[in-house]
Amino acid sequence: MPINIIIQNKKARHDYEILEKFEAGIVLQGSEVKALRAKRANLSDAFCRFIKGELHLMNAHITALETAHKSYSPDTRTPRKLLLHKKQLEKLYLKIHRDGLTIVPLMLYFNERNFVKVSIAIAKGKKLHDKRADMKAKTLDREARQAIKARSY
Repeated sequence: MPINIIIQNKKARHDYEILEKFEAGIVLQGSEVKALRAKRANLSDAFCRFIKGELHLMNAHITALETAHKSYSPDTRTPRKLLLHKKQLEKLYLKIHRDGLTIVPLMLYFNERNFVKVSIAIAKGKKLHDKRADMKAKTLDREARQAIKARSY
């Protein structure tokens, strides 16, 4: 059974060079899981940060459902703890503090067992000329595919 993608962070692939990917669990409230099933989330400004030795997803926006209990509605941008193995956390911590890299969330999805997972990556920021070169390469590749497709008819 394939994974069920909730939301992707397309901005991350544009702004960063992805070096290594990890899969992490995430601590959520029940109403937040229901909101994710309705695909009410946004990762465009999200990032990860270490707080007291634990990795947290910051600035990820999960909108509460109208059908959820009115007296309890969690803050939409609250830091959410990510669940990783100790060795993975140590590796991420070293990469961040020694090499000056960053951790960005790539997507939220439901895995085969219907648990919400976050795909995170160690990334290096791109310069403006790198972004332009990537856009130029994508355009040339797309034009080449279109030309091959047009000739095949």
